[in-house]
Amino acid sequence: MGATILRRRWSALGIATVALAATLVGCAPTETVEIDVPAQVEGGFPADTQSQLDAALAEAMAATGSSGAIVGVWAPWSGSWVAGVGTQSPSSSQEVTSDMEFRAARVTRAMTCDVLYALVEKEVVALSDKVSDYVGGASGLEDVTLGQLCDSSSGLGASAPSLWNDWLKTPNREWPPLELAAYGMGRERTTDPGDAFVDSDAGYFLLGLALETATATSLPDLVEQYVTEPLALDSTWLPGPEPATPSGDSDTPSLRGNNSLPGEDGQLLCADPLDITTLSASIGYADSGAVSTITDLGRYAQALATGALLADDQTRFDSPRAVYPGASTWYTYDGGAFTAGGLIGQHGAIPGYLTAAYADPDTGLTVAVVLNNSAAPAGLAANLAWELAAIASKAPAAAGETAPAAGLPWTAEQQAETIRGAAVCPLPQP
Repeated sequence: MGATILRRRWSALGIATVALAATLVGCAPTETVEIDVPAQVEGGFPADTQSQLDAALAEAMAATGSSGAIVGVWAPWSGSWVAGVGTQSPSSSQEVTSDMEFRAARVTRAMTCDVLYALVEKEVVALSDKVSDYVGGASGLEDVTLGQLCDSSSGLGASAPSLWNDWLKTPNREWPPLELAAYGMGRERTTDPGDAFVDSDAGYFLLGLALETATATSLPDLVEQYVTEPLALDSTWLPGPEPATPSGDSDTPSLRGNNSLPGEDGQLLCADPLDITTLSASIGYADSGAVSTITDLGRYAQALATGALLADDQTRFDSPRAVYPGASTWYTYDGGAFTAGGLIGQHGAIPGYLTAAYADPDTGLTVAVVLNNSAAPAGLAANLAWELAAIASKAPAAAGETAPAAGLPWTAEQQAETIRGAAVCPLPQP
């Protein structure tokens, strides 16, 4: 077994043994899964399109206080752009490169749901199974199912708002998943299970624990077995709880993670952020603990959007719920992923990083991006991805290709305006 695999192991001690489930899970998929998207043309975007993409990324970096970013934009009919931009910190001269590993944040949620649906297909678990059947200490959740945890429709609240400052102060602390989940479980439930989308990292902490118990297998191993190996994502993995950089290797540069803190006047110290590159991935676990590279993240977004890992009869995205009351009909959530105007993907934050990855299953348009400062609202990663998608969606077709007719229900300028309005660091004057 190679060193790359060895570094991903997370001890499964303490996980209950379920003999039949363990036997079933042992039958791992071995063939690389094909992703059904249009073939990507070679080469970059036309100069005008590229100029717009550059400007959009630069403004988002300034708005979030990010000194560095890694971006991938793929429009199969026109061109692609994969690049590392900026430096590791405002005071660093080390340039960011496109092959650096980083924390994928809430894209992990979709991967945890991938594992759930794979185990449903193997009849190890069912979407209707109660979480209390698998997770000791989950009292009061007898009416919550595994499927609802994946859909974020359990009614449970979020833990991160109560814990974010603690994570920044003690990034090396190793957190038990159930302790993390308890903060969200302790919030008053405002909806009944199955009724509505409620953003809940606590639900994914519980789902990860349930899948481990049902299979007597660690979640990192399950993600490797059912997600990263079938999709040939060689640089994507779920680390163990030991404090480490994203790459887990001091000789392999990771994208530095930063978080600007308030100064004495209350304004963020955008020029002198806290270095949060080394931390325990237990902070994210099944919700946001995964590590990836930009090319892996783009490929994963395409696999998620096209249902490449799903059996033909599975209905993961067939019961979309509004992301918030009054949300546009094009913005919904189901199966551990957002659907936004035909794009399917995820976005979010983990200390040090804002990350988003979205793809269109029909056109193959794909955007993946990471910003290296987590002080801004997590939704700005999505706004940037959607802005880049809007720009790329209008890119002219290369010779012999045909641009898709369908567009997106927003403009690049609308997303840019949202980013400017939520900026936490000074923007350059026009």
